[in-house]
Amino acid sequence: MLNISENSIDERVKLHEFDSFKLMRSVHAEKWILLVFGSLVFIILGCLFVPWTQNINAKGYVNTRDPSQRPQGMQAVIPGRIQEWYVQEGDFVYAGDTIAHLTEIKSEYFDSSLVERTREQIDAKLTGIQAYDDKSSALSNQYSQLERGLLLKREQISNKAQQARNKITIDSADLVAFEANLEIAENQLERFKEMYDKGVKSLTDFQDKELKVQETRAKVTSQRNKLMNQRRELTNAIIEQSLVEREYGEKLAKADSDRQSVLSARSESVGATAKLENQYSNYAFRQQFYYITAPQDGYVTKTMKKGLGELIKEGDDIATIAPTEFDLTVEMFVKPQDLPLVNIGEEARLRFDGWPAIVISGWPEASTGIFTGEVVAVDRFISENGQYRILISPMSSKRSWPKELRVGTGAQAFVLLNDVPIWYELWRQLNGFPAQFYDEDAKDAPKELKRKAPGKSIK
Repeated sequence: MLNISENSIDERVKLHEFDSFKLMRSVHAEKWILLVFGSLVFIILGCLFVPWTQNINAKGYVNTRDPSQRPQGMQAVIPGRIQEWYVQEGDFVYAGDTIAHLTEIKSEYFDSSLVERTREQIDAKLTGIQAYDDKSSALSNQYSQLERGLLLKREQISNKAQQARNKITIDSADLVAFEANLEIAENQLERFKEMYDKGVKSLTDFQDKELKVQETRAKVTSQRNKLMNQRRELTNAIIEQSLVEREYGEKLAKADSDRQSVLSARSESVGATAKLENQYSNYAFRQQFYYITAPQDGYVTKTMKKGLGELIKEGDDIATIAPTEFDLTVEMFVKPQDLPLVNIGEEARLRFDGWPAIVISGWPEASTGIFTGEVVAVDRFISENGQYRILISPMSSKRSWPKELRVGTGAQAFVLLNDVPIWYELWRQLNGFPAQFYDEDAKDAPKELKRKAPGKSIK
């Protein structure tokens, strides 16, 4: 039993053939297994109560919030042919430095004196407009003179008609007087005839009276004709007034028509001049685009075109410039289910490509080689990749980001949320609940009391 003898029986006795030894071995194995399993369960249960920092894991890249600080392309505003390059890739340029020179490829702009010739056309049009102005002024003066002439003619004819009326009045009075004299002369002739028949008057006296009657009758006839002529003069004056009105009306209408034609031609010239002015400005401004200049200070990182003589279209990128100074930010994309958990001002831990780091997302204090930032912007609309974009900027109170970072560097972010036990985090993720599933502030907040509307009473 003690196995102290030099003669061993182990080779002769086969313990596995005895049931008692089999039973003893199985009991020891089960205890060992139970001990190991119990220890593992205890360790796992203990780990479930270890604090865990909830976080949202997202990937993105380094960018900048200011659009003017991002690498940008330098476009050709007009189509052309590359005549000369003034920079090489990697050169530093200041804002306004010339990058390349273009030449025209459109036939309507081949004339080297196009701007000067357009200016001459504008000057000629302006001279024509001045001539139209002078002609319009002359026609306006002519129209005014015709109006004054019409007024004078009207006054002249009116005076002439008034004179005719006055003469008619005078001649009418004279006719009445002559007719009275004729009646008296005829009465005297009858009395002289009676006296002549009685022999009281001589034949000579009787003949004198007859002569006087004839003279008086001639005067009456003459006065009647004179009165008729004056009335005709008055009628002619009235007719002449109508003729003058018609004549001057035609002249005034013609003068006004000529003036309107001049004004219409002037308006067309003004429109043509404005169009030429527009073309002149376009031509003069177009010449500025023959030279492509740098929009800001920076480095020429890449040229898109091959070399001299290559044709480019308007809007084509000719080169890319990267600014020298920029404020970095990290552009991340989170899932829609995590978006309600992200708020502006929340802290985030970052790991950049090229900087070694050991990251434990649930225990940020145990991570090394990571950097700190805060959420500064959250998009309102979903991106094309089906996720929402967030921006994370450095925190001034924390460790500074590496100065060697460049726009486009890959990054991984962990937006830190609440500290919870591991079992809660596992239960939440298995059920697909958000990180802040229970809002203690909402449960503890008192319910809002309903108030009666003013002016109403409950009966």
